[in-house]
Amino acid sequence: MMNKKGYLALSATALLLLAACGNGEDNGAASEGDDFEGITDDPTELTAWMWDPNFNVAAFEMAEERFQENNPDFSLNIVENSQADVIQRLNTSLSSGVETGLPNIVLIEDYRAPSFLTAYEGSFYSLGDYFETSDFADYKIAAGTHNDNVYNVPFDTGVTGLFVRTDYLEEAGYSLDDLQDITWEEYIEIGKSVYEQTGVSWITNDNGDLGLMRIMMHSSGVWWTDEEDGVTPFIEGNEPLRLAFENYKEMVDAGIVNIHNDWDQFIQTFNNGDVVTVPTGNWINASIMQAEDQAGNWGVAPIPRQSVEGSVNASNLGGSSIYVLNVEGNELAAEFLAATFGSDAEFYQDLLVDIGAMGAFAPASDGEAFEVEVDFYGGQQIFQDLAQWTQEIPEVAFGQRTYEIEDILSVALQDFLGGADLDEVLQNAQSQAELAM
Repeated sequence: MMNKKGYLALSATALLLLAACGNGEDNGAASEGDDFEGITDDPTELTAWMWDPNFNVAAFEMAEERFQENNPDFSLNIVENSQADVIQRLNTSLSSGVETGLPNIVLIEDYRAPSFLTAYEGSFYSLGDYFETSDFADYKIAAGTHNDNVYNVPFDTGVTGLFVRTDYLEEAGYSLDDLQDITWEEYIEIGKSVYEQTGVSWITNDNGDLGLMRIMMHSSGVWWTDEEDGVTPFIEGNEPLRLAFENYKEMVDAGIVNIHNDWDQFIQTFNNGDVVTVPTGNWINASIMQAEDQAGNWGVAPIPRQSVEGSVNASNLGGSSIYVLNVEGNELAAEFLAATFGSDAEFYQDLLVDIGAMGAFAPASDGEAFEVEVDFYGGQQIFQDLAQWTQEIPEVAFGQRTYEIEDILSVALQDFLGGADLDEVLQNAQSQAELAM
């Protein structure tokens, strides 16, 4: 049996691949003329649509090999395109009502899933009877549940952590212990002190990106839409959203925020040592570890919680799940997923070690791959910590049209930062969102 230290080299490789998961978004723009093969006449072959060859495709290739051990005639035809293309083609195929243009399996980002399940009732195959849904984090199962039926097998988790430069903390008289189980208000006060003593920005953010707001709200179990119908915008009167706006403005006004404008600048900020903390999804590990000279100077703490009832020190940013189309071959597709992504703890160990994929499958967290002590993080068992926090993430009803509402809220945040009254800002955003929906 491989000991914990024996996993170190492999886990370092895994960490360097974690960025492939990203925050659920995909840099590839939608393009014309990409080939999308649908279901075939071969009863032993399935077709799957997805994006990202180094992460998602690699995971499914591993799953195919594992399933073939007991099903040698099985084959998986993986069609890889950008996420934008996959979403566009899936919409087109489902709208046409022509079954032959559809895949058997498709990967869908959790934020987009409710829109598909609602708009295309009956087009997806229920999977809840094929695997133990209780083995997965509740919030991941909730993302693919519609009318009490479970349609998804969860894949990667976007569990968040507060990634911290511990050397900067120590210079200011703090330690990682001071960031355990804190509120955002406490986080801000510590940040002001650290900035005053070190001159290093406490956090970096893109004012046009609402990722930080997602993190704050998800920790409180709230989203942009009403949790009952998933359609009605929930902006005005949304206390966690209001508090998120207020907390962020306090950071900006205090001068502790570095403003970046794109992904490359985001990465450069912490790789260059220009920021102390990075509150985001676990997929950022790979990018942080690019700065090899910073090895041993990083740690990970739980994400801060909001000062509202029910908020916890655990949240999520990004992540996708696997869906089966209700077409010929649906039973084989369900059996394939159930035997691999739905139940195989050893398979999840391999996913973590080989490609850096952190799943939401709780039984896998007892394995050795999750117990490795990562030297880059001062020997911290970050995988074990992240796996624990995954199980603590609240369920959230993502609702429909997340991105359309965020376009409106992005402008609202800019207005608030510019000095507009928050009540008026949120009221106007509510009206615009209702009109858009």
